[in-house]
Amino acid sequence: MALLELLGMGQKGWGAYLLLATVTTLAVTATALAIGAVLGTAIAAAKLSHSRSLRFVGHVYTTVFRGVPELLIIYLIYFGGSSGITAIGQWLGYDGFLGLPSFAAGALAVGIISGAYQAEVFRGAYHAIPRGEIEAALAIGMNRGLRFRRIIMPQVLRFAIPGLGNVWQLSLKDSALVSVTGLVELMRASQIASGSTRQYFLFYIVGGALYLVLTSLSDRVFNGAERRANRSMSGATIGRA
Repeated sequence: MALLELLGMGQKGWGAYLLLATVTTLAVTATALAIGAVLGTAIAAAKLSHSRSLRFVGHVYTTVFRGVPELLIIYLIYFGGSSGITAIGQWLGYDGFLGLPSFAAGALAVGIISGAYQAEVFRGAYHAIPRGEIEAALAIGMNRGLRFRRIIMPQVLRFAIPGLGNVWQLSLKDSALVSVTGLVELMRASQIASGSTRQYFLFYIVGGALYLVLTSLSDRVFNGAERRANRSMSGATIGRA
């Protein structure tokens, strides 16, 4: 079969299948990044807390989920979650196996991993804020909520953008591991296409090329966001001056 026919959008081509899988990969990664942002914010706040117990919880979270292999976490979430749902179903009178949806399990697992890295990104971004600005806000009587909204959050987001770009790339690559749950994302689609056609080299190269396209476009997006954030901050500084 001709190369263009194999990669085309026709009935015998795998192009549409691979593109749909690419969209699934982006959806898993975006969902995981959102979950990780919520978890990362909470864990960063815990690690910055004056409470020793909260700092300990934050330290344990980042140590465990940055140290344990990603694939193991995916297995624990997928199979452990399915076992838990099945147990609840049996308690409610349902006789049978209830599996956790592959997309939900994959996004949650990658999100938990992402949260550990995002927590460190947010914590580092907070420490990068000039102490004088926070002290000035305290001096003029800003309450905690206003201080967070006007001083801390804008600058944390500004300083965190490069690190979040790295976390996005990490999550994008980790999404390939979600294929073990049966979800047809880009890696799984490449595997299916290559196994069906016996064109292993071709479809794995195409899959790798699509990952490179995604990472290259992601770099441009995060670099643009960083430049815009820096311009906005410079403009705000000039305005205050």
